[in-house]
Amino acid sequence: MQVILMEKVVNLGQLGDVVKVKNGFGRNFLIPQGKAKRATESNVADFAARRAELEAAEAAKLADAQARGAKLEGFVLTLTQKAGVDGKLFGSVTNADIAAALVAKGHQVEKGQVHTPTGHLKQIGDHAITIGLHPDVVANVTITVQAEQ
Repeated sequence: MQVILMEKVVNLGQLGDVVKVKNGFGRNFLIPQGKAKRATESNVADFAARRAELEAAEAAKLADAQARGAKLEGFVLTLTQKAGVDGKLFGSVTNADIAAALVAKGHQVEKGQVHTPTGHLKQIGDHAITIGLHPDVVANVTITVQAEQ
């Protein structure tokens, strides 16, 4: 399936690129989320007419993400969880927990933007994670997990 990208997509292309993707990826992910449109002649012509408007909107998203990334870079978030004597948590700290705590601290983050390199956090201590605010903007955050007293 040929699609025209309506925004930058990681590992696929830039705004305006016409790329070939598998049918399911296009139908089930790219098109419903508004990241792409089928590359028909009418859609390509419509994109060419709206290109400047779409590029301005993409630049605004990037500027917003860079501003939020500058606020988040180097941020240290402390979470408290129940833990055993050996430092192992009862349960784990998930991406949703981290996103909810960051939102409570005044940062605009969704759980899908939180990337933990080793999966859920299951130990007490400091953990380095990344927040992908935009395909071009990644903020490094430290999560400190403490045992509940």
